[in-house]
Amino acid sequence: MSWQIYALCGAVFASLTTILAKVGLQNIDSNLATAVRTAVVLLLASGIVVYQGTWKTLPQIPKSTFGFLIAAGLATGFSWLFFFRALQMGDASKVMPLDKLSLAITIVLAGIILREQITWRIALGVVLIIAGAVIAR
Repeated sequence: MSWQIYALCGAVFASLTTILAKVGLQNIDSNLATAVRTAVVLLLASGIVVYQGTWKTLPQIPKSTFGFLIAAGLATGFSWLFFFRALQMGDASKVMPLDKLSLAITIVLAGIILREQITWRIALGVVLIIAGAVIAR
């Protein structure tokens, strides 16, 4: 499969995550809901790694890579905690446009930190994403 197919599948499952979480957040603390979700993700990812046998390469991962993965995990955790709280308090159709500003932020950071090329088309997309978030709120 191409990276585009994987990205589209990720988008579909992220969308389902939002809808299912919004329904599941009724009558439960948002942080507890995030913990349950995270436990499920941990079990799923661990099961796949065990099934594939890739857990055996764990000792070969460089320490710097571990550091970045730990930092990414912390960022993911905070993202999920804030997202679930916002979703519990607001309408999914209003929370999501603001949450998806992460797309625009990621593109800007990719240009600055990763030195990825930002073409005029990509820049226009960032502007449109921001405009959509402002209009939808």
